[in-house]
Amino acid sequence: MGAQATKNLRTESTARVGDAVQHRKQLRELGDSAVVQAFLDGDQRAFGELVRRYDNRLVNFVYRTVGDRERAQDLVQETFVRVYRHLERFDQTKKFSTWIYTIASNLAKNELRNRSRNPLVLFQAIKQNWDADHRPLEWEDPHYKPDDLYRKRFLKEKVEEAVAQLPEHHRIVFVLRELEGKTYEEISDITGVNLGTVKSRLNRARNNFAQIIAPMVD
Repeated sequence: MGAQATKNLRTESTARVGDAVQHRKQLRELGDSAVVQAFLDGDQRAFGELVRRYDNRLVNFVYRTVGDRERAQDLVQETFVRVYRHLERFDQTKKFSTWIYTIASNLAKNELRNRSRNPLVLFQAIKQNWDADHRPLEWEDPHYKPDDLYRKRFLKEKVEEAVAQLPEHHRIVFVLRELEGKTYEEISDITGVNLGTVKSRLNRARNNFAQIIAPMVD
């Protein structure tokens, strides 16, 4: 192969890489519905964008539900397999995030039912105002002093112990609301129970959690 041919191949390769980078950038600027439609229209890379958006979020959610990170990763992988196979059935008048969380939640619940032991569940904060809109708190914050970080880690351990004692149907709504920040309506869609039941279960879960955690942090 001559020098000019080699140069041309390198130029073409660089152009393809540049096009791929630009395409990924364009996908990232789209909403979920548009990315879904792009995939349905034949753009295979659009599915990779959906995975990028939801992989870590779903692993964290499922991990806090089943208490096993390796198993959570397996269940999320199965979630994406099901999404890939059935995306054409997705009702695009609905929120994609609700649909994919529903799939992951169902797989997590099946996992719990198949276990003989109680799973550990992570929850990141005790909320002083349960109904306030909030973003999940981060346990590790470089702005905290060492003593503050120690107290946060201690609290995190106790919260894990307390949430692990909640019944499954309370634990699911608790994690979805207090950690994932889902609305009551979204939780209703994800869990398949009516809005009143969601609120009732969440209220019981909060009260139960408060009773469990109180003696641990005195």
